[in-house]
Amino acid sequence: MRMTEDQVINKTIDFVKNTLKGAEGGHDWFHIERVYNNAKLIAKDENVDHFIVSLGALLHDIADSKFHNGDETVGPKVASDFLESLEVEKDIIDHVILIIENISFKGGNTIQKFTSPELDVIQDADRLDAIGAIGIARCFNYGGFKNRALYDPAILPNLNMTKEAYKNSTAPTINHFYEKLLLLKDRMNTDAGKRIAEDRHLFMETFLKQFYKEWEGRH
Repeated sequence: MRMTEDQVINKTIDFVKNTLKGAEGGHDWFHIERVYNNAKLIAKDENVDHFIVSLGALLHDIADSKFHNGDETVGPKVASDFLESLEVEKDIIDHVILIIENISFKGGNTIQKFTSPELDVIQDADRLDAIGAIGIARCFNYGGFKNRALYDPAILPNLNMTKEAYKNSTAPTINHFYEKLLLLKDRMNTDAGKRIAEDRHLFMETFLKQFYKEWEGRH
C-alpha cells in the first residue's frame, strides 16, 4: 500500500537528518529545518502543491555541490533514488528534482532553466536563510570552514563573475555580501519573501557599517 503524504514527509525528515549528520554548520539539518519552516509559512499565501513544497524544501541541499567537488548531479541523484524507494509518483519526483537543480544562486549571469510556483516558494525560503542575522552567521561559518580571510581591503568584490569563477572563488568572506547576500532582496519571488527580506537586508547593511567602523578603528 502506498504511503500517505505525511508518512513520506516524516520518512524524508529522518533521511535528511541522518544524511546530513556532521555536515558543515551552515548546510546542516538545522538549515534544512529553517528552510522547510519558512517554505511552509510562505506557501500559505501561494497557490502551490504543499506536498511538493515540503519535499523540495527538505531535499534541496541533500548533497550540496560545493561539498562534492562542484558536482551538481549528486543531490538530484540522491533525492531521486530516495523518493523512488518510497514509491513516490514519478511526476512529483521529476518536479522535486527540477527544484533541486534550479534553486541555487550560481553567480554570473546564469539563467534559471526551470520555474514553478513551488520553486519560487522554496527559493525564497532558502534565500531568507542566507540573509539577516543567520545569513551573516552562516556566511562567516562557511568562510572559516574554507579558511578564508575575514576581509582584505585590497581585494574588491567581483560583481561580474562567471558561474565557474563564482563557484571557485576564494575571496574574503566580506566580499560574499556584495557578490551574493545583498543581491538577494531584489531576487525574491513572493510577496511574503519580499517583505521578510527587507528587514533582514537592513540588518546586514547595519552590520557592514559597524564592521568597517571597527576595522578602521573609528568610534
